[in-house]
Amino acid sequence: MTKKIRIMPCLDMQNGRVVKGVHFVDIKDAGDPVACARAYCENGADELALLDITATVEGRETMLDVVSRVAAVTTVPFTVGGGITDAASAEAVLKAGADRISVSSAAFKNPALIPDLIRAIGAQRLTVAIDVDKNPSMPSGYEVYINGGRTATGTDAVEWAKRVDAYGVPVILPTSKAGDGAKTGYDLPVIRAMKAAVSAEIVASGGAGKLEHFREAVEAGATILLAASVFHFGMIQIADVKNYLRDQG
Repeated sequence: MTKKIRIMPCLDMQNGRVVKGVHFVDIKDAGDPVACARAYCENGADELALLDITATVEGRETMLDVVSRVAAVTTVPFTVGGGITDAASAEAVLKAGADRISVSSAAFKNPALIPDLIRAIGAQRLTVAIDVDKNPSMPSGYEVYINGGRTATGTDAVEWAKRVDAYGVPVILPTSKAGDGAKTGYDLPVIRAMKAAVSAEIVASGGAGKLEHFREAVEAGATILLAASVFHFGMIQIADVKNYLRDQG
């Protein structure tokens, strides 16, 4: 049986523009979010993500005007994250046109937020993102980071993923700080470890640089393949990824 794999371009937002960094820093401009979203939908994206990458650090809510403008041209399921701290802010993002919301730091700091959100909006509209980095002293070898990947928490990433999964969250999105924007491949050990530990779908995020990397992520257990740099800068087309994965079975 062939797996259903979805390709998910990700728009990292800062000051209303799409940006892309390496290891969560060295941020470069990558275009207008509405134009990017429209192009990705036309080019065959299965889903789209928009992450307001500085909302948490700047202590503000998501830019709802940008969400609504992007939602207006988006023809695929649309996930928005960054700055969502309670049920009211989640509902505001959905009302602005998102199909799903993603929470990361806020859920880690206050795990009760997860069941609150499930009650308010339904589990099927929730993704929990987990920024991770290697730490050999952790049981899984990976540690959870919060605040846009800036702050180490001392918590094992796979243990946190298990807690998230136990609430009934259907999608978990781990992003490797080491892989982010580096184009050296997804962090396969963390995908494998989370896939083995949870029933949720795993999104591969951070590090796609060539077609083989997408296949490796599927083999590691990911069913949603998120990428940014390679799509923003035209290095790989979405159709190329789909054709390659079909050829690989």
